[in-house]
Amino acid sequence: MTGPIVIVGAGLAGLRTAEELRRAGYYGELILVGDETRLPYDRPPLSKQFVRGETDDTTLRPAEFFAEKDIELRLGTGAAGVDTAARRVLLADGSELPYGHLIIATGLRPRRIPGLPEASGVHVLRRHEDAAALRGALAGATRALVVGAGFIGCEVAASLRACGMEVVLVEPQPTPLAAALGEQVGGLVARLHRAEGVDVRCGVGLDSLVVEGDSVRGARLSDGSEVAAELAVIGVGSVPVTDWLAASGIPLAEPSAGGGVLADNVGRTAVDGVWAVGDVAAWRHETGGHRRVEHWTNAGEQAQLLACALLGTEPPSAARVPYVWSDQYNLKIQVLGTPGAADEVRILDDDGRKFLAHYFADGTLTAVVGAGKVGAVMKMRAQLAGAAAPAR
Repeated sequence: MTGPIVIVGAGLAGLRTAEELRRAGYYGELILVGDETRLPYDRPPLSKQFVRGETDDTTLRPAEFFAEKDIELRLGTGAAGVDTAARRVLLADGSELPYGHLIIATGLRPRRIPGLPEASGVHVLRRHEDAAALRGALAGATRALVVGAGFIGCEVAASLRACGMEVVLVEPQPTPLAAALGEQVGGLVARLHRAEGVDVRCGVGLDSLVVEGDSVRGARLSDGSEVAAELAVIGVGSVPVTDWLAASGIPLAEPSAGGGVLADNVGRTAVDGVWAVGDVAAWRHETGGHRRVEHWTNAGEQAQLLACALLGTEPPSAARVPYVWSDQYNLKIQVLGTPGAADEVRILDDDGRKFLAHYFADGTLTAVVGAGKVGAVMKMRAQLAGAAAPAR
């Protein structure tokens, strides 16, 4: 290999890939490129502890770490394009970086609702600056509208409620987290939020915002109702950051299929020397299709597999079970495995707040979901990995 390894994207996936490359024995030139000026930081606390004012710093590694590991940081300028024939990355400041291998880890950007006016009090949440703006707006607001009851929307609703705000949570699907967990378990999540005083409105979407001057004052919903709010948080999903790859020839998934950079099951794309990892990467699934996974643990697991494949070393042999968690109020909601839309759901435990659910496809355990049931969820990892006989 000639030329450095260049990782574009200095979030969790990019950082973990750099760490895994060093851990796997790569001692050559390693460059980590990011469009934010901050050191790589952890995003999950932004919607929780950071917004609530309980922490100010979510940095993953101090500056000394990068010096010690001889990882060159190029922060504050993102990638604008790539010439795969010449193996050069064009940066937004006009400079270029040659590469021996290019690893794409550019992550996601929040999806926007078309037609919404630019107004003070309207927020999305992805970057540190987004979270800082939202936290700063809390002092002047008492009522909030959260549009979208996915993981981010639910976490933000819980955080705003914990700060004493009146919160309306709007979701077009029948329940919160319906797409991820199904309607039966999503109903238990709705129950949790309602018990905490959140006005949960499902089966309804945002029609328009009510703006006075340049500030939001409320919203009209698709059912004709109106909501008063000085703060609106839009959490309707994210899209992969791939626009800088448009003329590169690097294969991308269709937007209708979730978008992202198409790669095999270790992150290798169809273009020699180009790899993809993390939220932006549509890796080949064991079913033969491609799928992006937008979760914290997945980034680290993919980074390990990619680093081993790139360097030709043996990857770890342990079976990997998808794992997601979400902290809402005083409960940790955990998802172990992959719930399917057609799965049979069995509620094993439910005390009115905490719950435990198992998911089955043709009698085989596919996933376990729990709220406040950490031990009961995690003890099922071996069974889901195939180390024990399938439950029936």
